[in-house]
Amino acid sequence: MPNAQVELLKGVWLFERCSRKELAMIASAATKVDVPAERVLAREGDVGREFFVLVAGKCQVTRNGVPVGILGAGSFFGEMALLDRQPRAATVTACEPSEVLVLTTQAFTGVLDTVPSVDRKMIAVLAARLRDLEDRFLPAERYEPRRDEPTLARASV
Repeated sequence: MPNAQVELLKGVWLFERCSRKELAMIASAATKVDVPAERVLAREGDVGREFFVLVAGKCQVTRNGVPVGILGAGSFFGEMALLDRQPRAATVTACEPSEVLVLTTQAFTGVLDTVPSVDRKMIAVLAARLRDLEDRFLPAERYEPRRDEPTLARASV
C-alpha cells in the first residue's frame, strides 16, 4: 500500500491518534476508486456503509437539496458510517472526475478485529471533540435550562 494513502489518512481527524502501523492497516483495507463527474457518492437519508477520503477532484455537499459546501482533495466524509451505520446527513456528489479512497464498514470491522486499539483511539478522539463542542456551545456559567426543558448533566471526570 502506497505511503501516500497513509499520509492522506493521517489528515483525517478521526484517525489522528493512530500510529503509522495502524494507518497502514486502514489504508490496506481501503480501495482507490475513480469516479466520474456527477456521481453521487453518498445520498442524504441512505444508511451509511462506507467512508470516503477525496484523493483528487472536488465534490459538492447538499442538505435538503441546498448546497452547503465544496470538498477538495484531502477532505473526507461518511466517517460516522464507520461507527453507527445511521442515515446520511447530506448528499455528496462529484463535481468533476475525482479519485476517492473508500473504506467500507465491513473492511473497517476487519481492521478493528485485528487491531482493536484503533477503535479505542477513535473513541478518545470523539470524546475530545464532544468535550470541545460542549465547552463551546454549553458553557456551564451561561447554560440555564428552561423549566420545561430536559437538563443536560455536565460532569468533568
